[in-house]
Amino acid sequence: MKKFLLLVLSIGSLFLTGCFSTVPAGNVGVKIYLLGGDKGVDHEVLSVGRYWIGINEELYLFPTFQQNYVWTKDNAPGSETDESITFQTNDGMQINADIGITYAIKPENVGKVFQKYRRGVNEITDVVLRNMVRDAFVRNATKYDAEAAYSTKKNELMTTVLTDVKTEAEKYGVSVDNIYFIGGLRLPEQIIKALNSKIEAIQTAQKTENELRQAEAQAKKVYAEAEGAAKSIEVVAAAQARANELISKSLTQQLVEYKKIEKWNGITPTTVLANGSSTLVNVK
Repeated sequence: MKKFLLLVLSIGSLFLTGCFSTVPAGNVGVKIYLLGGDKGVDHEVLSVGRYWIGINEELYLFPTFQQNYVWTKDNAPGSETDESITFQTNDGMQINADIGITYAIKPENVGKVFQKYRRGVNEITDVVLRNMVRDAFVRNATKYDAEAAYSTKKNELMTTVLTDVKTEAEKYGVSVDNIYFIGGLRLPEQIIKALNSKIEAIQTAQKTENELRQAEAQAKKVYAEAEGAAKSIEVVAAAQARANELISKSLTQQLVEYKKIEKWNGITPTTVLANGSSTLVNVK
């Protein structure tokens, strides 16, 4: 009976000091040992299944499917801090932005990631990856002034940041797929108004210049059409003059009399010209 009671107490104590935990599908587990000569260093990578986690052990779950997270100015779910990212341009202007990231940890890289950071996936997202992104913005934003970063070079800045973060994260087994702005960039209101006014003025000037070029092109078209028409008239007039000259040279008195005969109907005309000339055919 004593042995039986000891066995029951031992089993009860075992369940009180530990439990079974599950590594669900789409995850890889990392079981760490809290005690021992290598406290907090020894760990075991676990595939999908159920495992006994003792009182001196802890289980971290690492999703291996694609993760998406946003660092926003408003409090994110589960966070009490402002997670937005602020960076400075080369003219000393501070810009604040909400940033999103899409990444994944390949199953074969989970041990490598944990070995490097000694943290779970949430801590890696909130601290490690965010620091990488923030540092990349701080480093690359100094290549642009506020106007360029806010408008014309915004996409270029993001592309450079993405390249830097992907390269850095890949060293430790994290595959970053995308980094992106959420909404617009935040600058002081007076700066935004000044930039918008400048952009609007440039756009208006470009529109006016385009309209002027269009008017000039239309005027050239009209001039070309008029010049073409004038040349056409000159060609027709020259041809007519040449024809008249040829007719004049070929005209003789005999030809005139012959044309009269062709037109005469044989009736004596009832009209006599005022100068006394006759329209009668010279039958001689």
